[in-house]
Amino acid sequence: MDCAALTETPPLRAQLRTQDGLTFDVPCHAQQTLLDAAEAAGLRLNAQCRQGSCGACHAQVLSGAYVLGEHSPSALPKGAGAVLLCRTTLQSDAQVALPYGSERVGRGALPQHTAEVAELARDGEHVMRLVLRLLPDEPDGAAVAEFEPGQFVELELPPAVAVAAGLAGQRRAYSLANTGNWEGRLELLVRLHPQGRFANWLVHTAQVGDRLTVHGPQGAFGLKENGLRPRWFVAGGTGLAPMLSMLRRMAEFGEPHPARLFFGVNTEAELFGEELLAELQGTLPQLAVQRCVWRAGADWPGFAGSVVDALRAALAERLAQAGSDAAQVAWPDVYLCGPAGMVEAVQAVAAEVGVPANQMEAERFTVASGN
Repeated sequence: MDCAALTETPPLRAQLRTQDGLTFDVPCHAQQTLLDAAEAAGLRLNAQCRQGSCGACHAQVLSGAYVLGEHSPSALPKGAGAVLLCRTTLQSDAQVALPYGSERVGRGALPQHTAEVAELARDGEHVMRLVLRLLPDEPDGAAVAEFEPGQFVELELPPAVAVAAGLAGQRRAYSLANTGNWEGRLELLVRLHPQGRFANWLVHTAQVGDRLTVHGPQGAFGLKENGLRPRWFVAGGTGLAPMLSMLRRMAEFGEPHPARLFFGVNTEAELFGEELLAELQGTLPQLAVQRCVWRAGADWPGFAGSVVDALRAALAERLAQAGSDAAQVAWPDVYLCGPAGMVEAVQAVAAEVGVPANQMEAERFTVASGN
């Protein structure tokens, strides 16, 4: 008899439940995080930093005992049982609710493709619009850009180029701005941080035809099907990218939901995406766009203030129309993406007036994704 078999502790079991009711039974060994356990079981859950900082892997433990390790308090949503899967280990069998549907749970290894730069164009002072074209994979020769609106990819330079750029072994995450297509096109909006090494490579070195490795798609941020409820989108800076993807999908599918986009930057010089937004409004006529400039000049004709200010005013107006009875308001679904501070402020404003937590979907930048 194998003595090791006598002493080995059977793994605990985590039952992961998606919003559409599908469950996954995952064995969890001692000291193994729920995220690692899921991946060992062949499941890819939403995650980014894996260090308890970004909040992308948040979930809710419905039953069972667990330990939540070191993490950033701002990354953890409020509420009983809220956890970050990358920092959670079990002490008993548990049931865990995932904040997305089964279509966002990947199976197997993360897809990896080779792509080449198809277009590079500055858009405003601080943003680069980058279009990649996937190269045919072996052995079937397919080069299909298959992803859901709201998802992101990670980019990695070829080893020799990465070493020269100071990016050896590093990946950068960017949300996709277009929609899935048969042509293999991936459209990204890259914030050009002055000290960003990937940004510097884009500005000073990259050329059409250069090749990169694409890891993904990844992520669970995206549209939810909630009938014809209005959809409001709140974007800070290049947080506009996933909003464009979702709005473009609405236009492609002819979805009639009333839609508003609050798009915020710090100064007028930082505005970008004018052509993209004009094109979008031509195909989605019910979309209202409100550009918000936090430190606007005296001649700025639009909204002077942050997207948080603009959303607060819009929600207050909606509440006033219902006689200040929050229970009578037909609150919109709110999708938000941007820096962590902006996301948290928007969530606080929406919660304050009574927007249900389950009608808010958020994605926030991490430090790595911004460089």
